[in-house]
Amino acid sequence: MSSRAWQHPYVNIFKHVRLEEWKKSSREGDVTSYMDKTIKCSVFRIRGSVPASNYIQVPKSSSQSLGLTGRYFYLLFRPSPGKHFVVHLDVVAEEGQVIRVSFSNMFKEFKSSSTCLQLPFICGSAQGSVYESTARTAKQGLVGPAPACVRWVCLVMDLRYLLSVYLNRRHSHLKALKLCANMSLKNAMTSDLLMDPGVCFSVVKRGGVVLEEGCAPMPREMSFPVPKGCSWHDLYDYIRFPSDGMKMPFDSIQKGETNQAPEVCDSPDRQESVCVNLSKPVRDRVSLIQQITTPKPRAKQRKVTLLTPTLPEVAPLRLSGAGGDGGCVDDGGVHVFAPPLDDDNDIITSRSPVFHSHSPVPEVACAEVSRPISLPATKASLQRLHPDPILRLNRIIGFGGKTMRNVLWSKLGDEVIYPCHAVIVAMAICSGKQRFFIGHTDKVSALALNGSCSVMASAQADTHSLLRVWSYDTAQCLALVNTHAHSLSILSFSYSGRVLCGVGKDGHNKTMLVVWNTESVAKKGVVCVLGKAHTDVDIRAFQITCCDDMRMVSCGVGNVRLWRLRGGSLRSCPLNLDQFHSLEFTDLALLHSHTADADQEHTLFVSSKSGHILEVDYAAVAIKNVRRLLPTQPSHAQRREKQTFNTGPGIAVNSISVCEAFCATGSEDGFLRLWPLDFSAVFLEAEHEGPVCQVCVCEGGLKVLASTRCGSLGYLEVRSRGYQTLMRSHTHTVLGFSIDGLRRHLTTASSDGTVRVWEMDSMQQLYDFVSEDTPSSVAFHPSLPVFCCGSSSGRLRIFDITTASMLAQHRKHTESVVGCVFSPDGECLFSGSADGSLALYNSAHQEIPVLRVLGNVLARGVERAPDALVVSGDSSRLAFIGPTEHTVTVMDARSLDEVLRVDVSILDLDSPKLDSALKVCFSPPKPGHLLISTSANKILYVHTHTGKLQREVSGVHKKCCWSLAVSEDSRYLLTAGCNALKVWDYNMSLDVNSQVFIGHSEPIKQVSFTPDQMGVVSAGDALFFWDFLAHPQEAMLRSPPIFKSPSKGPSGDPGAVTNGMLQSNGMPRGAAPLPSLDVNSFERTAHDAFGELSLNEDAVLRRSLLPSPAPSPTPKHASFLQVTDRSGGGASPDKLANPLREEDLGASSKAERPDCYKHFSLRYNTSTPEQSAVAPPPGEEGLRLKAVIGYNGNGRGNMVWNPDTGLFVYTCGCVCVVENLHTGSQRHWLGHTEEISTLAISHDAHLVASASGSSTSSKSLICIWNVADGSRRNSMSFHKGAVQSMTFSRDDRYFLSVGDFSEQEVALWSGSCFELLCHVTAPWPLHEARFSPISDGLLACVGASGTLFCTIHMHGTQTELQVQSVCAPADVGDAELTSLCFNANGLLFTGTSRGQVCVWDCNTHRCFMTWEADEGEIGVMLCCGNRLVCGSNSRRLRLWSVAAVQTLRPQNTERPQDSSPAVLLEQEMQLDGAVVSAAFDDVMDMGIVGTTAGTLWYVNWVENTSIRLINGHKSKVNGVLFSPDESRFATCGQDGSLRVWALPSNELLVQFQVLNQSCECVCWSPGSAMPCVSGGYSDGTIRVFNLSSSEMELKMQPHSTAVCALQYSCTGLVLLSAGRDGLIAVISPVTGATLRVISDHKGAPITTIQSVRKQYKEFGLQGDELWLAVSTDRRVSVWAADWKLDKCDLLDWLTFPAPAAPENGDVLPPSLAAFSPSERGILVYTGYGVTKDITFYCLNKKQVLRTIALADWALCLSVSCKGRLLAVGSKQRVVKLLHSSSGRFQDFTPHGDSVHLCSFSPSGKQLLTCAHNEILLWSTHSL
Repeated sequence: MSSRAWQHPYVNIFKHVRLEEWKKSSREGDVTSYMDKTIKCSVFRIRGSVPASNYIQVPKSSSQSLGLTGRYFYLLFRPSPGKHFVVHLDVVAEEGQVIRVSFSNMFKEFKSSSTCLQLPFICGSAQGSVYESTARTAKQGLVGPAPACVRWVCLVMDLRYLLSVYLNRRHSHLKALKLCANMSLKNAMTSDLLMDPGVCFSVVKRGGVVLEEGCAPMPREMSFPVPKGCSWHDLYDYIRFPSDGMKMPFDSIQKGETNQAPEVCDSPDRQESVCVNLSKPVRDRVSLIQQITTPKPRAKQRKVTLLTPTLPEVAPLRLSGAGGDGGCVDDGGVHVFAPPLDDDNDIITSRSPVFHSHSPVPEVACAEVSRPISLPATKASLQRLHPDPILRLNRIIGFGGKTMRNVLWSKLGDEVIYPCHAVIVAMAICSGKQRFFIGHTDKVSALALNGSCSVMASAQADTHSLLRVWSYDTAQCLALVNTHAHSLSILSFSYSGRVLCGVGKDGHNKTMLVVWNTESVAKKGVVCVLGKAHTDVDIRAFQITCCDDMRMVSCGVGNVRLWRLRGGSLRSCPLNLDQFHSLEFTDLALLHSHTADADQEHTLFVSSKSGHILEVDYAAVAIKNVRRLLPTQPSHAQRREKQTFNTGPGIAVNSISVCEAFCATGSEDGFLRLWPLDFSAVFLEAEHEGPVCQVCVCEGGLKVLASTRCGSLGYLEVRSRGYQTLMRSHTHTVLGFSIDGLRRHLTTASSDGTVRVWEMDSMQQLYDFVSEDTPSSVAFHPSLPVFCCGSSSGRLRIFDITTASMLAQHRKHTESVVGCVFSPDGECLFSGSADGSLALYNSAHQEIPVLRVLGNVLARGVERAPDALVVSGDSSRLAFIGPTEHTVTVMDARSLDEVLRVDVSILDLDSPKLDSALKVCFSPPKPGHLLISTSANKILYVHTHTGKLQREVSGVHKKCCWSLAVSEDSRYLLTAGCNALKVWDYNMSLDVNSQVFIGHSEPIKQVSFTPDQMGVVSAGDALFFWDFLAHPQEAMLRSPPIFKSPSKGPSGDPGAVTNGMLQSNGMPRGAAPLPSLDVNSFERTAHDAFGELSLNEDAVLRRSLLPSPAPSPTPKHASFLQVTDRSGGGASPDKLANPLREEDLGASSKAERPDCYKHFSLRYNTSTPEQSAVAPPPGEEGLRLKAVIGYNGNGRGNMVWNPDTGLFVYTCGCVCVVENLHTGSQRHWLGHTEEISTLAISHDAHLVASASGSSTSSKSLICIWNVADGSRRNSMSFHKGAVQSMTFSRDDRYFLSVGDFSEQEVALWSGSCFELLCHVTAPWPLHEARFSPISDGLLACVGASGTLFCTIHMHGTQTELQVQSVCAPADVGDAELTSLCFNANGLLFTGTSRGQVCVWDCNTHRCFMTWEADEGEIGVMLCCGNRLVCGSNSRRLRLWSVAAVQTLRPQNTERPQDSSPAVLLEQEMQLDGAVVSAAFDDVMDMGIVGTTAGTLWYVNWVENTSIRLINGHKSKVNGVLFSPDESRFATCGQDGSLRVWALPSNELLVQFQVLNQSCECVCWSPGSAMPCVSGGYSDGTIRVFNLSSSEMELKMQPHSTAVCALQYSCTGLVLLSAGRDGLIAVISPVTGATLRVISDHKGAPITTIQSVRKQYKEFGLQGDELWLAVSTDRRVSVWAADWKLDKCDLLDWLTFPAPAAPENGDVLPPSLAAFSPSERGILVYTGYGVTKDITFYCLNKKQVLRTIALADWALCLSVSCKGRLLAVGSKQRVVKLLHSSSGRFQDFTPHGDSVHLCSFSPSGKQLLTCAHNEILLWSTHSL
């Protein structure tokens, strides 16, 4: 059934399956057949009260399929009177998904989902019946049971339309149908033809009727009988869904208003579309359905007067003069013209009467339109605003709009033409200067240039697409053409410019082609239609051939066609695609010469989504070659070859362009690639940050233009191999902007979720902030390089551009921020929200704290964003609209005290409705006005101090004014309404007070003068920069205003305020350096997704191509990556983190740490987190964290386990690990940048809190995690030191955090929103805190000198924490109280540093019992029921029975003297370290315990057993390495252990321990027959361990110093070892004898030894192995060896230069080297040198090939054999994954210390990284 040929012209379904035999179909319930008297044949009848139980199903089984590919489904049936029926159609889309389409008269409304469509069916009735009259009155039929007089129905359903419009899917075939009670059935069929039931074959055969193309008469077996003299439509109902003629919603199936079938006519022209009113369910669900309107009938006149004054009257067949009687009207200063609209929104153009197709006179679609001319004023004394025009469009930041595909080269290749929404821009690529083609009123959808680049055509995306023809040199419109198309998506000019062809959709959504004659357009402005055609084939690309203007080619889904225009008829010939008929073709390109004597045989290249490139012989109409482009395969060759016809996925090519030398392709993977014409290999490529949607080779082939879907435009210089980015833009509406006048920067917020910072002069993008919540408002600080951004979530963030960091984040609003603004003096910051709240911040303070928050003062809603708040020029007043939309409030800016309120609703008493305020704006102080724009389209001038109305301006815009701005000299006013911008005389003293400027295709969101008053900026669909041409007054010639200096830092430098601001954890401090790039490839800019720098949980900062904010000699359109043969420069010097000054720390910096192990102390760490790390976008990570090996034994309480839910969370470094105890699988919560100190879990186990220690420049970070999805719900920073303890209250209403000894703060937070309720300072350092289980308001803390009993009290909305301190009992002496827990009765147990346990009565706050519970310090205590668990630093875990303690509670204040018999030691266990965390079930039978040894134990008291769950290294790890078969990996550490782990379970298999030694290095023996692992130790010994027997096989001591490198030869014949003295020993692994000693590196410790295979005589030396050694003196020796012959010869000796070591004594980075597995003979090196980079050295050429710049010195290096990947670790805690050829990189920062080890697996699929004792296992993916 896969073939479609047998299904043409139709398929009778009942006959096809032989329904009456019921072999291929099934029936259920009451299904019978009977003779119907009306249609005089036997029919099936289905009856039953339950439709689902009475049905006919075709085919019989759900596993079978009809496979009917017909577009239309026909059903002949009659609903049973007074009953309901249901029909189900199972339709399969091309993607393979089955969609059920159901219709029934039971359905009340339209419903849809991704797999289902439900359509109501409205039954008709006999003509003239009462039911019909009732239905006609209802206008949309009556839903419900069928009427008694219901008729037979012929239903036609367009299945292709249903799937395309409602579900955006492509129809494939009909799988099955199910016909349910109650109905009578005659037949069903499918067909690609539209059948007319009212026309019979005999009439058509006699030629009495001419049907439309694609239509046919109804077959006899499907027709109803019609008696003589009767009409078919009088007897039966014909329902087509959807119907072209019905004025009814497309969400129900019903009979149209006419009884006619598709109109039968004698002309092939399509009928005009009519109005369709869509119902609300369809409008809500289906965005693709547009309202289709029919133009009103035009008056039959030969002359049409254009409404645009400067466009003269035109006659359709003759030229018109420059002026017209109707043209001289006052234009009001409109300087940018657009076609006028009549009442039906139809563009008025002149057109001749429509001739029939046989008429020899062509149809005139457009007449001449002259250039705009100046019109004389109607009055001699008319005073206008001068100069005229007062604005001149200078430049636009923006690209695309309707599509990103329309980019063109000028003929000379010096200009690039592209659309920017409604404006067409021609940009000079050298200077960046822009020219504009302005006139379209909607987004430009298509562009085309003729061969000489003299004439350009453009179309706009409108309901009735309008075509404009331009003179390219003058940018003047030559003609306007009404295309009569619903939309126009493709334009193609012939090379001569005489023919223009357009492709689009008509009103029926059918593809339409129109060919125009444009030969006379330049001289006469006349465009004639040469031919039209309609087609059902899909057209994605269309081009006119060069050899013949009447021939064209096109391609689309499943087709490539050749077209020809002859005699006014446009015909096509399909190319025989054979097995490629199902491909989705995307673009085409013709290779031919434009000379007159050129060979007529041309080559056509066609691209596809599957990667197939068809090479077509145009003359022979045959395929010459078919090639498939595949992704790069791993190879040792230096050049990346592409293979054809492989089983792998191909490169999805979106665009193709060709010249005589090469072919350019743009693909979905973001690559622009250049190929030879035989596509044998890629010789040049450039990667972009998004899919490349269009490529265009300039004439001559020297430059290739590329546009991307993410809004960037650039070109590749083929000769110089450099790439230049011409334009970047937002991909959605610009919501607002702010200008930094001192630095000429501009920041914008867009609905695409980004905030971008631009350089105003060069239009270059400097920064890009990406956030999960949509930014809504932005504002620059008046003097500092700081800006704030409000978002839709209510957050307000403040960023410092200089340090690329976030200074502060506030969330004082619950809804979107509608305005944020700094006061002009920089002292205050204000933010307002859609929830009506207003917040005041102190922007002069380092932390920008909140000063005051008011609620319900702003008008609610987001309509007034982004500038709902305005501040007066003297910083004294703040104005906004609120608290209602009818009032404007003015407040004192310092205190937020109200000083004035203006009610705009009472100012116009004659208005029938209340007026509301829209925008407010302060004038300069001299006039002292507050300007208010209102909904009545007025501007009110109100006195700032008195509120008195001083002036009123009416009729400001056609619609409301949504933005205001006043010049600093108070002479001019800017207003923006809808798409228009107006400049006004501020005093309104002229006859014509304004000038109008248009160009935006969307409403203007904000408009403003530039701070220097020399320009105007407007934002909406794009950023428009206008030159303000008015002459400034003398007052404006002064220097830029001097702002009040902000508060100085301790150094006295104003900049110290910014530099000294405390940065949040994870904030970037600088830009990532630009890596060098291979000359054979080009990659995307550091601005792209691999240039992202992590900011916080939902914001990302991306650095653009400029290396620093400082001026650079780089041209305006610089290459986005540095391309060099050898890197001549290095990265910028590292910036040291700003240490906190002692005076900033205060007295707390002198506090001493308590002398007890319970108190958390950060492990000593000299590394600092990299603030400019480049975080990859989600889903595109080159590394994905698989597992974390180990547990942080340095934490305290850093493990939680809930026995009810099975939740198990622990920490390792700065990662929270969520592990499934049954499967061993892990999830990871990443968000901390410092070592996590403690965890806490809520009692409902829905939330987990984690806290990390503070660094020198930031506070501690507390993160609240949602357990269900792993998302970070909240982040809090309060404690200046580390967080010692955290706990939730019994009902999770409160959350408590305790700081460490450095501050001794106790903070109480809300358990719902986690806002700080209150905090107190403890009198001594605290160790732990817990809430009482019997009272929500009671909690206790223990510390150095006693216990704190705290009580929570509420006073209205205020929360207070009352504290009573009680000293430790005398029985414990000078011991500290280190731990505590409550029992179920409210008794408090506390442990001490000397092993005692004290029991307290919380009511009296007295200790009534103590006993000696341990010999060491008790750090962990848990109590459940009558059992108490104590863990101490003596490594003991003890279980006590405390049932009798409750009976000993004193009834008076006296303490019992003998209380020791009250407790009983039940059990005891010895563990491997001091106990730091524990969690047990409710009966204390089993639990999990963590120790300082880095082990998590499963403890079972019933069985008295302990099992290791998690195990890791306690001290620093010195080596990590995969086994050759990747079934294991080995680690070694300073604790002397060598451990072997299993993959993929990550379980510890065996541990070899050597006491009092450090294991410095590890290596695996080659081969897997007898796996052995060897370790080198600090005493110079080497030990070989056999994994089969788990015993040591061999011990040898070839060195007198520590062994620092170890490596087996490739064959395993020798073992190479190196010592810290630089000597290399060649050892026999069988006997342990030292065969030879190599002393070339003597005196410098060896860092690396590596051995690889080589060809025997490769490099001119004999030997089958190549090995290298690297020493710390930056020397690399390369050797060729044949160990069987005992040959080892030096091949190369490399010494890398370096400057003198730094005087501060910093440890130099190691020298590292490795052989490249993907490039034969290439050695990769990095180490201390002149620059921070990676060097690629060729052993054959004896020279450096290329370098890749690094941001920091590399501490480790590993090269993968897969995908040319390198892994580098640095002191900045970054794991950097790089592409060795392109320099493309991604940064990963889950480590909490310097990353000193990394190792790829032999297959390159996995990576191990290590920082101190943190071991992370990654899976690798391509970059």
